Amino acid sequence: MKPYVKTELKASLFETCKKYPTLFIKAVNTDQDHVHIQIEIPPNIPVSDAVGKLKAASSLHIQKKFKFIKDMYLEWDGIWSVGYFSSTNGLNEEHVKKYIEWQDRKEKPQTTKLF
Repeated sequence: MKPYVKTELKASLFETCKKYPTLFIKAVNTDQDHVHIQIEIPPNIPVSDAVGKLKAASSLHIQKKFKFIKDMYLEWDGIWSVGYFSSTNGLNEEHVKKYIEWQDRKEKPQTTKLF
């Protein structure tokens, strides 16, 4: 994902959470073709509802902001795939946050001495 698109996506996600103050984004980052979000969702809101709100609002925002993206997705209703992955975390919350923060970075190749 291009840095300028990523900036707008993140802004849109945080703006959507302002409209739904019980949602709290702890970490968000992207790689070339996917997005990772660590979000706090209260138990009375279905995860699918929260994800749906974030996807719908960000799709509209990105397509309005960047004509080339809107043109790329003329056949679909939005820029997102239908599915998503969801998992709960507790004790490993900081590990998940660090993992997300490292998503757009490339690891340096490592060499190993065999002898």
